[in-house]
Amino acid sequence: MTYETILWDVEESILTITLNRPEVHNCLNDKMVLELEDAFKKMQSNKDVRLIIVKAKGRSFCAGADLNDMKRMVKFTKEENVEESTHLSRLMEAVRKSRIPTLALVQGPVYGGGCGLVACCDVSVASPAVTFCFSEVKLGLIPAVISPYIWKRIGAGNMRRYFITAEMIDAYEARRIGLVHTVVQQDDLHAEAERISHHILNNSPAALRAAKDLIDTIEVDPYCEKTRKYTIEAIADIRVSKEGQEGLSAFFEKRPAAWRGNQK
Repeated sequence: MTYETILWDVEESILTITLNRPEVHNCLNDKMVLELEDAFKKMQSNKDVRLIIVKAKGRSFCAGADLNDMKRMVKFTKEENVEESTHLSRLMEAVRKSRIPTLALVQGPVYGGGCGLVACCDVSVASPAVTFCFSEVKLGLIPAVISPYIWKRIGAGNMRRYFITAEMIDAYEARRIGLVHTVVQQDDLHAEAERISHHILNNSPAALRAAKDLIDTIEVDPYCEKTRKYTIEAIADIRVSKEGQEGLSAFFEKRPAAWRGNQK
């Protein structure tokens, strides 16, 4: 597939999507939002892809909304604003609901919608030079569309501070509050991505999908009777599934499971 704003590469079961507007700090214009959504949705049915890495070309990871788009939005009606915001919301959901595990590799500054993109990925790794910022209130706006995903990552208390102050968040503070999982030196970013990828690719694809479903289900209400019954059914289903049987057999037979291929 060919896109104008992102690069697309598949190698050894890993799809790498690269934000490719470095001249404008990879800010999210309408085309990039639509192309990212399209890429994520089209890939969900590809059984050969077992991990999606999201990274960026250039100095910045993502500078949030495109300034040219924002200039046009000044004259938008409410209905036009709703339509534009719906596109961004659909992208965030496409990333969050990906049946394929996702890894954000963050090498530079991240603003607004870019923070949402990082928060929607399952795992996120950043370099010490990275800074995050929810700068919307400086412009008289609010980070509304990304707020549910940010809340799940950093919680209401941290949102209250950083949504209201719009102060810069360095990489180590981002790790402390849960926006990123790991901070490694810039030169070690790709090595860390390979390390995490190795772990993910050693795992059952079906079990990974089921694990993501499990998390989505229990976070709504982890202690209700409906959730309790779901967890009982979920473990029973996976134990009798094809990959569940293969994984258990491989463990007891002390051999690699079928999905591991040549991985050590």
